[in-house]
Amino acid sequence: MIAAYFRYLFHSGNEHSIHSPFVFDLYTQVIKAKKDRNPDYRSLKSLRKELLKSDQQIEILDLGAGSRINKSNLRKVKTIAKNAEKPEKFGKLFNRLIRRFQPATMLELGTSLGLTTLYMSKAAPESRMFTFEGCPETAKLASQHFSRMNADNIEIITGNIDSTLPGFLARTNTKLDFAYFDANHRFEPTVRYFETCLPYIQNESVFIFDDIYWSPEMTRAWEYIKAHPQVTITIDLFWIGLVFFRKEQVKENFILRF
Repeated sequence: MIAAYFRYLFHSGNEHSIHSPFVFDLYTQVIKAKKDRNPDYRSLKSLRKELLKSDQQIEILDLGAGSRINKSNLRKVKTIAKNAEKPEKFGKLFNRLIRRFQPATMLELGTSLGLTTLYMSKAAPESRMFTFEGCPETAKLASQHFSRMNADNIEIITGNIDSTLPGFLARTNTKLDFAYFDANHRFEPTVRYFETCLPYIQNESVFIFDDIYWSPEMTRAWEYIKAHPQVTITIDLFWIGLVFFRKEQVKENFILRF
């Protein structure tokens, strides 16, 4: 990832390199927002600190690409919180994006301990949030965190996403206004989940892909997604990639500093 990060730094720009009014406004007002004082952040920060100190140990069922840090299936909660949860600045970014686009239905692939889920859920408490997690023990903990934070709009779906995702979408025919992909950091599953969700998008839908430079497979998946004919705008922030399907936009790929 080091070489990829230096390439990103070399090619990335800021608001002065953006000619699209939609992307310029999104970048200056949301992505790089200077003031973001959401009152929900305080309780979520406290929960994060608590999890980072927790010596509770759970058995992990890892159906994805695995961890680079810990190969054992027995892991402490503080290790998961440190290595698997997105840093606070990304939770806040997702919260701002959701407040901006006001999705009615949100989907997350890869719940983990539920911190990022809560950042998204709290941004639109009247919306429906469906989060998918393959590991029963992790899902159980996340569910406890949702109850504790009074996040009544979240429904957690436990099981192998390879079967739970297509089954859920076919059964509910849910339109996806906002989706966050953080489940299986390999090429084939990432592309398959993306294409499984495509029939349910709308013009204003927003997809976010996590760790797009985590491995050569993930970078290849990101290139595939950028080139897809239904994708019009992508924004590469190195750690994550934003994808838009706005038919009124000229197809463009942006690499921007965050």
